[in-house]
Amino acid sequence: MKQAMLNLLTSAGAFDPFRKANSHKALILMYHRFSYSDDEASISARAFAKHLEYLKTNYTLVTISQLAEELRSGLSPRRPLATITIDDGFKDAYEVAFPLLRRYQAPATLFVVTDFLDQEGWIWTDKLRFLTLSTSVEVFETSVGDHHLRYRLNGRQSRLDAAAKANELLKKLADEEKDEVIAEIASALKVPVPALPPTEYAPITWEQARELDHNSVEIASHTLSHPILTQVGDQRLRSELSGSRSRVENMLGRPSKSFCYPNGNYDARVIREVERAGYDCAVTTENGLNDRNSSPFELQRIPATADFARFVKTTSGFEQIQIGFRRSLNG
Repeated sequence: MKQAMLNLLTSAGAFDPFRKANSHKALILMYHRFSYSDDEASISARAFAKHLEYLKTNYTLVTISQLAEELRSGLSPRRPLATITIDDGFKDAYEVAFPLLRRYQAPATLFVVTDFLDQEGWIWTDKLRFLTLSTSVEVFETSVGDHHLRYRLNGRQSRLDAAAKANELLKKLADEEKDEVIAEIASALKVPVPALPPTEYAPITWEQARELDHNSVEIASHTLSHPILTQVGDQRLRSELSGSRSRVENMLGRPSKSFCYPNGNYDARVIREVERAGYDCAVTTENGLNDRNSSPFELQRIPATADFARFVKTTSGFEQIQIGFRRSLNG
């Protein structure tokens, strides 16, 4: 759908009937990064404020643990429910998003990587972005598994594209092999990987986490180190799940039973271990809304987009109805 048409439809309230038709379903929004200015890789403060105004007008906002409880009880609220979730625990969640959440009195859930907050490492996908943006090498060339990559690094977007492609391929590797390939890429690009993340990729502190948690931004687990859980062995899987939950509970002084799958990767084994670790719900990156029949360990989310018209369209459930209509036509 072209942007001009999308803007026109949104202004005319064309997606309102779809939102109302899906009022019995719960919306879970997925955010990652925030900034003060418009940036393709993040949601600006201006865009987030507009999101919050819209959500407060049309939904009752709750945390993910509150939403899970509503789902268990049959999901029959007076108004449609929505949950704002933020992944990873970057400092911009505190610096940019938190002041707006307080202004609009909007609860949210922040899923944190506990080793990240403990300053024991950083989100591995950011390492590729750092390397390609920092190198003076003009051509990025590497092999990941059976794939060979070659990118000319001649601008910020080409560097981010190269990192994105490499990250997608790295996600298919075993965790130990992934780390080896990142080290090889760092050597080829002639950029050392810092032990701790540079400022642009830094996390919140535990003190900030406690402040967030005391002000309606629920802190929840996103593993110890953000591995692809389907690519690790049973012992590592259990450690990532139970260790991160224990760390959150110890640092906040309260139970924590909500979980977020890193990169959205999960399977039957992972779900079984998540439940075994004492969680009572988990969110995915599967696109969609949730109802009383949704599995509490496979909750779907809608990725938040900076463009407001697209935000209104995707959150309305229009695309899910459209897909269902197409399927019915195809038999």
